[in-house]
Amino acid sequence: MIQDLSPHRMPHPSIFASSSSSSGKNSKPNNNNNQRHPQLTNNNKSPHRCLPFLSAISLLYIILHFTILSGNTHRLKLKQSRSTESMINYTHLAAAAALHMPKIGLGTLGVSPSEARPVINEALSMGYRLFDCAPVYFNEREIGDAFHESTSGVPRTDVFVTSKLACPFHRPEHVEPAVRKTLNDLRLGYLDLFLIHWPVAFKYVEIDPAVRGWENEDIDESDNGKLIDPSVSLRETWTAMEALVDKGLVKHIGVANFPVMLLHDLLSYSRIPPAVNQVEIHPYNQQTKLLAYCQSRNIAVQAYSPLGTPGYKEEGEPNVLSDPTLTDIANARGISVPQLCLQWSLQRGCHVIAKSSNKKHLEENLLVNHKNEFVTEMAAEKWGDLQSQLLSSEEMERIASLDRGYRFFRPEEWWEDMPVPVFH
Repeated sequence: MIQDLSPHRMPHPSIFASSSSSSGKNSKPNNNNNQRHPQLTNNNKSPHRCLPFLSAISLLYIILHFTILSGNTHRLKLKQSRSTESMINYTHLAAAAALHMPKIGLGTLGVSPSEARPVINEALSMGYRLFDCAPVYFNEREIGDAFHESTSGVPRTDVFVTSKLACPFHRPEHVEPAVRKTLNDLRLGYLDLFLIHWPVAFKYVEIDPAVRGWENEDIDESDNGKLIDPSVSLRETWTAMEALVDKGLVKHIGVANFPVMLLHDLLSYSRIPPAVNQVEIHPYNQQTKLLAYCQSRNIAVQAYSPLGTPGYKEEGEPNVLSDPTLTDIANARGISVPQLCLQWSLQRGCHVIAKSSNKKHLEENLLVNHKNEFVTEMAAEKWGDLQSQLLSSEEMERIASLDRGYRFFRPEEWWEDMPVPVFH
């Protein structure tokens, strides 16, 4: 069992936690009466001699207090308003700066229920510390059981677990029940990151957060777009997402599949800005402008399908892993094309989600991460000097020339009856 991975309540992730020991109700009571009343420590003085002096001080305090209240009410309100504004700004900055997310994570899309236990346990033993999940992968219950039964002995605090808000739960009143359902399925007390999976709402599908697993796949059914609900705004969904952070149910919130203009609008009103934007990025869909925008706004970009979805590619679609340029660069370096693709994403400043249930591929993918503090020694031993594996500027330029804006995930084709061109 992963240590402390069973359900529990996470302490409220207050941005002022570091100073809570010296303020408010979280302060420890001081039982030293001599410190609280220093005048009583001097046996040569009677406390009664201090009474006239204390009375004068008290009278002066009362006079000043009523003067302020009577003459400066407006100023007082203004000061409080500015104080609140300052707090919000601090929350905004701290929430963005506090993200500590491993560079490489294991994707769980396509991991069958029967694979979950061995794959999760193997990944934890190898050094994977980020697991990317979602209700619409329909395996969170089995992944939760795998976490709970793991023999790796990894502490919960070392594991970064992401899940996502499915489209039928965008209305504010449905957001918290949805995350509680996910927590129950994953057998966790909190999530490290919770993303809006797609910037499109579906009509609500009734769920029971107390029941683990899914009887059907209705939450992923749009009926060709007929079930899209255009009356739900992203702003109201995001406000409900922020409340999850306030309640300690999730540590960070973010988005997935958001283009620049949706992000730009979201940032204009968010109290807690999105920590992450998870999007499809690979050499055939490089999203250079989106990446630059996110980096300028302190939003981490997490690349899904960094290898071009070899397991889900439809007939006639291009194959990233057989690209001649990528093959040439990989062969010259003595690495695989998947390793090359991951290294390219990392050097561009992305985090990556790579999916595999093959032990050899799991290990190869993890060794690419030259900044993963958990596997540095293992990687150095098996792959040599990690710095020498960094791609040269010439190699990066060759890969940049491969961009064709090709997406393997095209939602407008899923929702033909109400085409929502998310990326156009």
